[in-house]
Amino acid sequence: MEDWAEIRRLHMAEGLGIKTIARRLGVARNTVRAVLRSDAPPRYERTPQGSIVDSVEPEIRGLLSEFPGMPATVIAERIGWDRGMTVLRDRIGELRPLFVPPDPSQRTWYRPGELAQFDLWQPDVLIPVGFGQTAKLWTLVGVAGYSRLIGAVMVPSRAGHDVLAGMLHVIGEFGAVPRKAVWDQEGCIGKIRGGRQVLTAEFQAFCGVLGMGAILVGPRDPEAKGLVERANGYLETSFLPGRSFEDIADFNRQLAVWLRRANQRIHGTTRVRPSEMIFEDRGAMMPFPPVLPDPSWRFVTRLPRDHYVRVDTNDYSVNPRFIGRRVEVHVTLDEVAVTCDGTEVARHRRCLAKHQTLLVADHARILRQMRVEAAEPKPVEVTVEERDLGVYDQIIVEVAS
Repeated sequence: MEDWAEIRRLHMAEGLGIKTIARRLGVARNTVRAVLRSDAPPRYERTPQGSIVDSVEPEIRGLLSEFPGMPATVIAERIGWDRGMTVLRDRIGELRPLFVPPDPSQRTWYRPGELAQFDLWQPDVLIPVGFGQTAKLWTLVGVAGYSRLIGAVMVPSRAGHDVLAGMLHVIGEFGAVPRKAVWDQEGCIGKIRGGRQVLTAEFQAFCGVLGMGAILVGPRDPEAKGLVERANGYLETSFLPGRSFEDIADFNRQLAVWLRRANQRIHGTTRVRPSEMIFEDRGAMMPFPPVLPDPSWRFVTRLPRDHYVRVDTNDYSVNPRFIGRRVEVHVTLDEVAVTCDGTEVARHRRCLAKHQTLLVADHARILRQMRVEAAEPKPVEVTVEERDLGVYDQIIVEVAS
């Protein structure tokens, strides 16, 4: 490359002839002539050699023409391949698009306030949940379509009441209600059946209170909600590495601090900070209704003799004086509360560990007191009838007569 550039410089800038250049650089005159005739730098081109897969390519094409989605391992078995799999996979990867119909995706533009995408992301980290147990929990991630503002919160489970409570939290970070929410076909959200989307009753009620629409994306179509998928990857690579967490509350605290910084960065696509674009996005969204939806889990049960109610796999104590009465259990992201006819009879911090029994000290004290009361003998009151003395006078009169 250096000789090629120098020959052209000497000829074009210095005006030297072919013989002079050949003598100065110690190269053949034909070499100088070839350089001056070329318009591009010299490039080494290796003569293509055959591949060990060439001999079986017709068989691969035959299988792919009939079964375009056949895995490479199955193709190797069908053609009797006993060589390295890497070269075979590469060739199959080149040939498969010739037999699979193309699946193009269009580029999407978002109008202010129009859409927000939501997804569940499971960080590859064990969160301490108490009693020496750890668990991999789910994080609900939402991205406003126009501003690209990211909101996220870790939730205890994928149950509908937890997912919708996390969704309400993320929408609160947006500051207004997007007109439509884009979701995967989650079990607690809905499914596409017969070409139409069927939402769960609790998600329909949630959207109805907010006045928000919903869009479910089909299977194998990650581009339909690429904003939140990229946000999941961003959290995976930029938030998670190098961190440790004491519990779910500590995870959410660290996540909230990180999101404030992340939303102030200049976005690679919009070239604007999401924390600044959200004002325009929020202005086109819908306002919050006067009464927000209550996605918490409520159920009614009769308090058994052991004065515990079960939520998931855990038992929570209740005031034992309400044994035998019907109580309402109210489960939120953080607490488990029990009421009876409007009176609160128990309140616990929600336990995310499995198979635990949680007893409040006051409930244990009341139980001991009730046992003492039950053991004490109760005075027996005997009622003696007082006879009317006039009865005796009537008897004497009757005998005398």
